[in-house]
Amino acid sequence: MRGLTIEDIELTVTDQLLRPLLRQPSRPLITHYDEAYGSRIELSVATMANWAAKTANWLREECDVEPGTDVAVLLPAHWQTAAVLLGAWWCGARVTDDPTGAAVAFVPPNTDHDGADTTAVVALDPLGRGLPTPPATGHDFTADVHSYGDDFQAEAVPGNTKAFLESTVDEVVTASRDRATSLGITPGARVLSTMVWTYPDGLLSGLLAILAADASLVQSDPIDPAKLAARRQAERTTIDLV
Repeated sequence: MRGLTIEDIELTVTDQLLRPLLRQPSRPLITHYDEAYGSRIELSVATMANWAAKTANWLREECDVEPGTDVAVLLPAHWQTAAVLLGAWWCGARVTDDPTGAAVAFVPPNTDHDGADTTAVVALDPLGRGLPTPPATGHDFTADVHSYGDDFQAEAVPGNTKAFLESTVDEVVTASRDRATSLGITPGARVLSTMVWTYPDGLLSGLLAILAADASLVQSDPIDPAKLAARRQAERTTIDLV
């Protein structure tokens, strides 16, 4: 009997796009500017993987999320959103923008969305702190998730499992790699982006293509174009998505 090869293993979107980057765990993966807070935070590959693992463990243990479960992610472009998405995909979930019937809906503070079994309010604090006061309904996700494990053991997920809207795991990974090629994002590139993570194109270009290319992201809210040159210089970016 022959041994298993990588082609025999049914990997999640996160295992295919994030795990290979852990060959260089300390390098920057996402640098996030929050213009409202006036903050800048840089997360390494290892730190992002830890946040994604905590999210996946929370989803599995709190919401019974398994391959094929719908998870609604209704969040802006933010490093915490990246962690939520990667955690959901690590569980094999189908990420959607429709909370109706979803096991859980991730929402920003002061946002009311009906339809999901569970609401997870994401504080979107630059430093990953929870909400100043608990939400009236649902979970203070950012506070809760800290207690969950930094490692996650994913189940095998068939490539034809729905992963992002109507796209399967295989289709998401292929589209991410194709989008990286079409945008000219190459390994080691440092991408300055002010893109909104709309579904599906904004998220595909603004996050997934960058992961697929083994590049790094400098994500900023839309800013005065006059400030872009200084930000490019400060962050030594090589490609713009603005």
